[in-house]
Amino acid sequence: MQIKTILRSLLLAYALSGICLLLLALMVFKLDIGQGTVTAGILVIYVVSCLAGGFLSGKLMRQNKYKWGFLVGLCYFVLLMVVSFIVQRRWDMSTQHAITTFFMCLGGGTLGGMLS
Repeated sequence: MQIKTILRSLLLAYALSGICLLLLALMVFKLDIGQGTVTAGILVIYVVSCLAGGFLSGKLMRQNKYKWGFLVGLCYFVLLMVVSFIVQRRWDMSTQHAITTFFMCLGGGTLGGMLS
């Protein structure tokens, strides 16, 4: 039950990420927005996706909700880093950006779990 809940929450988080990233790509194409805005948009998408995944896991588990949200945020970050590394075949992120993304994913997932 617990693994199934985490997987369902991660599926929701990544589906939401995919949709939002496609919308962001459309905005970049149509509006020609700058690099800083795109980076900020990506970070917001990470947080909102982790928040949604944490919210779902908290609703499904019904106890220790913040811990399940934290776990969803952690799994989201780990999977994001692993897939990024596999696709690019090298580490293509600064340490500062990786740390920021790590805490934003954890914070979004935890907050989602607490709000559920």
